[in-house]
Amino acid sequence: MWIERQLGQKIHSGTLVLRFADGTERSYGDGEPPRATMHIHRSRVFRRIAFDPQFMLGQTYMEGDWSAGEEGLIGLLEVLLINFPPRRHSGLKRWAITAWRPIQQWNREQAARRNIMAHYDLEEWLFRGFLDTDLHYSCAYFAHETMDLEAAQQAKAAHIRRKLLLRPGDQVLDIGCGWGSLAIHLARHADVEVTGLTLSREQQRAAQARVAEAGLGDRVEIRLQDYREVSGPFQRIVSVGMFEHVGVPFYDAYFSRVRKLLSDDGIALIHTIGRFHPPGVTNPWIRRYIFPGGYIPALSETVAAIERVGLCTTDIEILRLHYAKTLASWQRRFQAMRKKVASEKGETFCRMWEFYLAISEAAFRWRGMMVLQLQLAREQTAVPLTRDYLYQRAGAQQPTAPPVEHRRAS
Repeated sequence: MWIERQLGQKIHSGTLVLRFADGTERSYGDGEPPRATMHIHRSRVFRRIAFDPQFMLGQTYMEGDWSAGEEGLIGLLEVLLINFPPRRHSGLKRWAITAWRPIQQWNREQAARRNIMAHYDLEEWLFRGFLDTDLHYSCAYFAHETMDLEAAQQAKAAHIRRKLLLRPGDQVLDIGCGWGSLAIHLARHADVEVTGLTLSREQQRAAQARVAEAGLGDRVEIRLQDYREVSGPFQRIVSVGMFEHVGVPFYDAYFSRVRKLLSDDGIALIHTIGRFHPPGVTNPWIRRYIFPGGYIPALSETVAAIERVGLCTTDIEILRLHYAKTLASWQRRFQAMRKKVASEKGETFCRMWEFYLAISEAAFRWRGMMVLQLQLAREQTAVPLTRDYLYQRAGAQQPTAPPVEHRRAS
């Protein structure tokens, strides 16, 4: 069988055990850790994965053709990913993939709304079940190894707040505000006014309720609005976990809009997943079931767009493995509520979601994914000359420009 020959030829590091329904086992690899077991429930799984490995590994798991052993999905994916490096296409295949990318990422206004609704309009209880109590659906910042998810998400919000160098009265635009977590944090801790944008009606509803509950209705506004439709100016712009939904064909338009919306002394902070490797394509299973229209940018194509529109890149920070730790926490919390999810949404949905969380964690551990924080400005003098302000002890005075009176942007 082709797939078994491939396993025998390719698996040199670690051990993969195939366990069949009749109780027989076959082992591949050097017998050493990492060790993982794959329970085969239907023999068709080999034929299906061989036909299209990138798509069918997730599809066959969703449909119950196989399950992971006691090491869990992440243990199995470790063995597979370290022994099967990504393919480097060339010639006609590479040309076809490159030519198809703009169509896959064609996120004009209506397409962007449909793509966002497909994922973020799922029921609020689902996200509340596996996220932290503040509903941050993005990479946490584990400033210390002993941090739990709640503390690490608060550390992320505080880290971003410091990078924005907020002044009392600043008008802040939050592009892709989710359930209002960062908008509420900034208004509460920095005495600023925040306009949050989302394309998800469910997120807008929940975020508005959370803003009212926090007593911040006079300082936080949550809009169902595309970033291309808003007008400024804003003294600060922040975007966390939204740039992955922009698409390469729209990078210039996105950063041009950021530049246009920023005041002359403004600062923007873009927090996005990125890749250590050159530009690529989105995994087809993720594109189909999780993030239609989504794409993880390479640093090279992101910075090139920033340069073309005339923004100054004042700071770049790479967060390595922070998202892997975040996703591992989300997976543990999802497993704790799995019975409820299965009863409400079915076993296929459960398997889809846990595979999404596992393959995403694996990508950050073994496929060169990381998180970028890009600090941008219209003028390089808008930001201090050193990074000292990011790491001052709590309560120390940060360098800021004199406060000014602002009017709320429309």
